[in-house]
Amino acid sequence: MDAFAQVSPDWTNRAIHASQFCCPSCHSLTDKAQQVWINRRAPVFTENHRRKWQEFYGCECGTVWWAWSSDRPPTTLKKLDLPDQTEPFPGDWMF
Repeated sequence: MDAFAQVSPDWTNRAIHASQFCCPSCHSLTDKAQQVWINRRAPVFTENHRRKWQEFYGCECGTVWWAWSSDRPPTTLKKLDLPDQTEPFPGDWMF
């Protein structure tokens, strides 16, 4: 399965739009999906000029559903500790 294939797989043709970011039939989250495809060829631009894509999921219960990438809930994964981006150059290398 190639989630980033340029051509949509046939199984996406029967997808229904989920109002929440989970399977509309059994309410399973995306980690239970047996198939995934992200429509990166046709992004939609929001009012604040951000892109969103359709994400298609084939659930283990047999339901095929899609939702907007912008509706994905926040991650529960730990964020990386990134350096302060307000400083043009890290450290006091000029002094």
